[in-house]
Amino acid sequence: MTRLLEKAFKEASKLPVVNQNALAKWLLEELESEKKWEQIFAESENVLEHLADEALEAHKKGKTKPLNIERL
Repeated sequence: MTRLLEKAFKEASKLPVVNQNALAKWLLEELESEKKWEQIFAESENVLEHLADEALEAHKKGKTKPLNIERL
């Protein structure tokens, strides 16, 4: 465990029990959400690669045009 995380837990341990539980619940939910995003991103790698290939092919065929930032 890092020193910063240890410090955070030490400070959190000074909170009332209700606040400690709320913080713990929030942290666990965040960690679970991060796992889900990593999994979704890993599963989408093939899809993203396919979309990139399609975009490159369209560009090679002249079906794309330069981005005009002023028109966004």
